[in-house]
Order: sequence, then structure tokens, then C-alpha cells
Amino acid sequence: MENSADFVDRMDGNGGETRKDTAASDSCSSSTIASGYRLFGRQASLHQFMGGGKAADVILWKRRHVSFGVIVVATIAWFIFERSGLPFLTICSDVLLVVTVLLFFHTKFAAIRNKQPQSLPELVLSEEMVNNAAASFRVKINNVLLLAHDITIGKDFRLFFKVVVCLWLLSAVGSYFSFFTLAYAGTILSITIPALYSKYEEHIDKYCGMIHRKLSHHYKIVDESVISRIPHSLSKDKDA
Repeated sequence: MENSADFVDRMDGNGGETRKDTAASDSCSSSTIASGYRLFGRQASLHQFMGGGKAADVILWKRRHVSFGVIVVATIAWFIFERSGLPFLTICSDVLLVVTVLLFFHTKFAAIRNKQPQSLPELVLSEEMVNNAAASFRVKINNVLLLAHDITIGKDFRLFFKVVVCLWLLSAVGSYFSFFTLAYAGTILSITIPALYSKYEEHIDKYCGMIHRKLSHHYKIVDESVISRIPHSLSKDKDA
């Protein structure tokens, strides 16, 4: 009994901050559960939602050196392809030319020093791995084709509306920025936004839940006043 009392005293005296942190995290998690909204409708953690592998570690800055290296490489590549004024084919040819010349001189220098050049590594793929990849690729392609079929024949008007809006936004943005600028911006956003979201997850989920409820309310009004008034004979003719 004395040992347990001493342990409680030590926890109260030295571990007060830990207890407060635990209580704070419990209150935050309970508030998130009470709000009933998590971004992308996920149930697992953000790291698990993104696959839980090395790519997720890099995107969430669990490997800071690699994440910073991605930003540096993307910035240098954007500067070379976008600001240098050289055509893309010229840059690729120059890079391949430099690499080929360096490898040639490296091999000749190794021969002069009586060193064997390194053998080319072979790509080894098992039959089971190839079959699994082909089956997964086939399923994804069929799902995309089925989704495109449903959009074109007008089965899902909401999905059709979302696709039209997204394509229009891409067309509008593409008229102001080049492909390399968009690719660079996408790379920077993909390496920074998930990390910021992981840091302020509960606050973002809270405000996104409020925005989602408001947008759902307005969309319901539009659905009841506009979409529901579309004649059902059109859909019946399409189904027939």
C-alpha cells in the first residue's frame, strides 16, 4: 500500500504534465469523434491512409532529409525546364549525352587501372508478381472504363457535374500556367500540405466539417429545386 501511495504521489508531482497531455489528447480525439467528420472519410490514421510505407514517410516528413531533397530537386528541375528557355527535348538530350560521356570515361579509366567495370544489375520479376500486377492493373482499368461509361450516358448526374467542373477548372488553370509549373506546384503542395494537415489535423477536420455541412445544405437545396425537376422520362429512355 505504501509503494502504491508513493507511486501515486510521484505521478501527481512529476507526471502531472504527462497526465494533462493525455487528457488533452483524449479531449481532442473525443471532440473529433463527436464532430463525426474526418477529411476524405477515412477511419485510419493519415499515415495508414497514405499506405504506411516509405512514400508516406517522405510526404509526412518523417524522413526530413529525403523530403527536403525532393523539394530541392523539384525546384532545380523546374528552374531548368521552365526558366532556362531551352526545349524539353534539348535538355533531355544534353543530360543523356553528359551521362553517357561520363560513364564512357569512367569505364576506360577503370580499364587502365585494371579494374573490372561493375556489371549491370538485372531486373528480376517473378511470374506471380507479374500476374498480380497485371490482374490489379486490369481491375483498375475496368473500373475507370465503367466509371467513364456511367458519366457519358448520364447515369450519375452528380458525378457528371463534378467531372465537368474539375475539367473546366483544369482548362482554366492550364491557360495561365505551363505543364512544368503545374507539375512543380503539385509536387510542392503534395510534400507540404499533408504534413501541415497531419500537424493540425483536429482543427482542420473541425472547420472542414463545418464547411462540408454548409455545402451539403446548399447542394441539397439545389438538388431539390433543380436536379429533381429534370424529367424522369429521359433517364427511362436511356435505361431502355
